[in-house]
Amino acid sequence: MNRTVLAVAIGVVLGAAVSVPVATVRARADKPASLSSLASEYQLVLLDNGQTFFGRLDGLGSESAVLHDVFYIQTQVDPDTKQPRNSLIKRGKEWHEPDQMVLSTRHIVLVEPVSPSSTVARLIREAKR
Repeated sequence: MNRTVLAVAIGVVLGAAVSVPVATVRARADKPASLSSLASEYQLVLLDNGQTFFGRLDGLGSESAVLHDVFYIQTQVDPDTKQPRNSLIKRGKEWHEPDQMVLSTRHIVLVEPVSPSSTVARLIREAKR
């Protein structure tokens, strides 16, 4: 076998050996996520534009997910103390009264469970009374 043929054969074998693990890792990374690991009543959803929402998430792992019972945090500065004050706001009070948000999952950066004992969960329970 001449050197050129041997070099090409080694290159093909090495290329295949490297590309198979890369494809396997990429397939695992692209595997749709599931909410089973986020078994809480509410989830935090961080979008790639920096917006954060809390709600009940359906359809994670598909092209679009639906967030129901949506809340977000609004920060206002107290004019007297100049200190920021955060408030949990329920979506739906806007003029168009939305009851859900349809999100492209391409823009979802992070999803985390909201613990039932967390401040956010407590504020949601209070808002629903």
